[in-house]
Amino acid sequence: MIPLLDPVEVRVLGCMIEKENTTPEYYPLTLNALVNACNQKSNRDPVVSYDDETVQEALDRLRAKRLITVLTGGGNRVPKYGHRLPDHINLGRREIALLCELMLRGPQTVGELRDRAGRMHKFSDADEVESCIQGMAAREQPLTTKLPRQPGMKEHRYAHLLCGADAIADMTAEPARNFGGSDRVTALESEVVELKQRVAALEEDLRRFKGQFGS
Repeated sequence: MIPLLDPVEVRVLGCMIEKENTTPEYYPLTLNALVNACNQKSNRDPVVSYDDETVQEALDRLRAKRLITVLTGGGNRVPKYGHRLPDHINLGRREIALLCELMLRGPQTVGELRDRAGRMHKFSDADEVESCIQGMAAREQPLTTKLPRQPGMKEHRYAHLLCGADAIADMTAEPARNFGGSDRVTALESEVVELKQRVAALEEDLRRFKGQFGS
């Protein structure tokens, strides 16, 4: 059984699961790596800006719930953190990939989950995804649930239940986020500004490089 989590704990735990599967050479993670993973602007919804203290406090709570392990000493110059999800629930690689995506990006349709979780596990078709989601929903401690279809949407979305059933009301009360609402637009605008700054810096570096050869 998994104790109820808050949104910060879900983000931290989800990042650990993601990095273990996508970049195992860098797993377990340092605090700094976890902060960066939580604050990624890609594969995250909502985009957040956690500081070290916020993530450390979440790690302390997760440790108290026995959901993470801390590695110290030996060749580790700083503590590193790993999750202990398999100690609490028996899930296959398919289910882990889907649950992780729900933890990092919130409610999603079967099609979205198939595409996005494909970086951790390649699903043969949408039926396989739906079967896995329904299997997690039918467990003694349900891990997922189907949300009511929203106006203007053709497909149902699915959500995780790691924060409890009461948290589902908050998810369904904020459809704008999933339709490209103001918070998502703000995040995209911020990313565009960052990309423009990088391009400008590269152009300046290229100009200086050419100047060395009199071009």
